[in-house]
Amino acid sequence: MGADRVARGFIGSFTAAGGRGVTAVAVDEVTGALTPLGSTDALANPSFLVPSVDGAVLYAVGESADGMAAAFDIREDVPRLLGEPVPVGGAGPTHLALVAGHLVTANYGSGSVSALPVRPDGSLGPAASVLAHHGSGPHPDRQQGPHAHQVLADPSGRWVVSVDLGTDSVRVCSLDSGTGTLRLHSETALRAGSGPRHLAFHPVGRHAYVLNELVPTVAVCRWDAERGILEPLHEVPVVEDGVSTTTYPSEVVVALDGRYAWAANRGHDSIAVLALDATGEQARLVTTVDCGGHWPRDLTLDPSGRRLYAANERSGDVTWFDIDPATGIPALTGSIEAPAASCVVFR
Repeated sequence: MGADRVARGFIGSFTAAGGRGVTAVAVDEVTGALTPLGSTDALANPSFLVPSVDGAVLYAVGESADGMAAAFDIREDVPRLLGEPVPVGGAGPTHLALVAGHLVTANYGSGSVSALPVRPDGSLGPAASVLAHHGSGPHPDRQQGPHAHQVLADPSGRWVVSVDLGTDSVRVCSLDSGTGTLRLHSETALRAGSGPRHLAFHPVGRHAYVLNELVPTVAVCRWDAERGILEPLHEVPVVEDGVSTTTYPSEVVVALDGRYAWAANRGHDSIAVLALDATGEQARLVTTVDCGGHWPRDLTLDPSGRRLYAANERSGDVTWFDIDPATGIPALTGSIEAPAASCVVFR
């Protein structure tokens, strides 16, 4: 079988902390086991990755002060840089998404969102627009200004949604596919001091779950794709009552069938299991399980939806779990070394 047909995953890592950069891994589709194939450190600190729809190109943000993004050809075992890395026009980009022919980045350090055109060969052009966030929050150290932490398209594909930890808010923007211009459409205020980090949409598309970093909760929200409006409903804890460990939640993912959601908890070093009702509007913490490492920065479902993968930054490994379909509870089944791991994605 040719290299371009093997089931593949990719691990991003912090090169400044000893990571290998972008590592390609083969995926055993029976056991879920990952086997490293090759890596490249051509981009500093590729902390988050996203593959193209056809699986031929992988995009990465370089989470550093100069703020870069890069495209990699991933048709062979070692990812190969496709054109030179491109400045995003912001500092410390932490997340990215492919939307309407553009790569959109969330720039944590500068508190902005950028749109870079994707060229026909998959490489990136210069930033077409940079939309600055404004505001602050009550936390004295983490919320002195805006800190865009995540960006993604809503399920309808009409809107670009960005989550800002510094301003306790979620912004909804339009993106002009022709010019790459980002325009603010609406902004939803969340609880002051909660520090929203990432969100995930329910597969039906009418609800979203915003994971907070400064308090260990998920905010359940109603999503109106027609109006481009997010409405917060209530919060649900992601650690049990009485937990004294300082916890910084990092990532939330939702089951393909919408029955469960999972959240990664740094510090507590756990994966929270949340049961969702049939509408997606009610969530309940079922339990937490050990993440199998230390400081789970990212949590990812495999394409089948049967396994979870955790990128454990400080223990330097990626762990994987089989999900019990009856309970949603993950069971640890394996791990590989991955120094300073920051994310896992699959094509």
